[in-house]
Amino acid sequence: MGTPDFAVPVLTEIAARGHDIVAVYTRAPKPAGRRGLETLPSPVAVAAAKLALPVFTPATLRTAEAAAIFASHRADVAVVVAYGLILPKAILDAPAQGCLNLHASLLPRWRGAAPIQRAIMAGDARTAVMAMRMEEGLDTGPVCLTDLVAIDPDMTAGALHDTLSERGARLIVQALAKLEAGTLEAVPQPADGVTYAAKIDKKESQVDFTKPAGEVHNHIRGLSPFPGAWFEATPPGGKSERIKVLRTTLVQGAGDPGQVLDEKLAIACGTGAVRLVEIQRAGKRAMTAEEFLRGFPLPRGARIGPRQD
Repeated sequence: MGTPDFAVPVLTEIAARGHDIVAVYTRAPKPAGRRGLETLPSPVAVAAAKLALPVFTPATLRTAEAAAIFASHRADVAVVVAYGLILPKAILDAPAQGCLNLHASLLPRWRGAAPIQRAIMAGDARTAVMAMRMEEGLDTGPVCLTDLVAIDPDMTAGALHDTLSERGARLIVQALAKLEAGTLEAVPQPADGVTYAAKIDKKESQVDFTKPAGEVHNHIRGLSPFPGAWFEATPPGGKSERIKVLRTTLVQGAGDPGQVLDEKLAIACGTGAVRLVEIQRAGKRAMTAEEFLRGFPLPRGARIGPRQD
C-alpha cells in the first residue's frame, strides 16, 4: 500500500524476495495536462503493472465494500509506505498479522506527512527509517526495526529521500523475514520528544533572507527539489523574476539581508551569508551560479528577496 516514488523500492524489493503479493493499493490516477483529459498513474501503480500485480485504487477505505474487498485478499500482512489514505480499524485488523508501516523519521520525532523535509528544515543532524506496527493513531505504533541515517550539512531533501527509500526497502524485507520466523518484536515509542511534520505548504517556500544564514540554508535544502524555495530578483534593466534555488552552502560574509556580496552569488542574511550553488529560472533547467549569472547578471551590491512593489 503506497503511492509515490518513495514506496517503489519497497514494492520491488518485496517482490524480488519472492513474497506473494496478493494486491497493491495506491491512490487513484491524477489528471495529466491542463485539460485533465488524460490521467497519470502513481509511481507505485506503474511499478505494480510491470510486475503484473493486481492494483486497487479506492477513493476511501472507510466503506463496508472497501473493507470486504480488502479482507477478501486474505493477506498475512499489509506493508504501508506513504500510501496517502487513512486506514480505519477494519482495514488495520484484516491481515492475519496486522499492518507494518515504513516511516522516514526517528520516531516519535516528525510524525506525519513531511518528515524528510521537516527534519532538514529544522537542522537535524540525523534521522532514520523505521518499520513499525500500525495503530489508529498517526504514526503512534510500536517500532520493530530502525536504521539510523546521518544528515550531512548540505544534504537536500531529495538526496535524503533517495537514501531513506533504498534503506527502507531493505529494512522492510528484514521485518518480513522476522515476522515469518515469529521473531519480530515491537517496542512502544517514547512519550517524550513527539513532534509533527506538517504537510509542506507552497506559501512557506519563499526565502526570507532576514533570518540567520543557517536557517536560510536549511530552509532551501529542505524544500529541494520540490516544491523548491524561491526568491524574487531583478537584473539591471530587466524585469523581476521568481528564481528557484536548489542548493546553497554556508559562507562567511555580512551585509543587508538579500544583498549580493560577491561575483559568486554569496548572499547576506540576517546574520552570516549563504552562497547560491544551484539555481533554476522558470521554464529552464537547473544550473550553477556561474551559468545563471551569464544570462541573469546580479552584480555585487544588488538586492534579492521580496519584490519591492
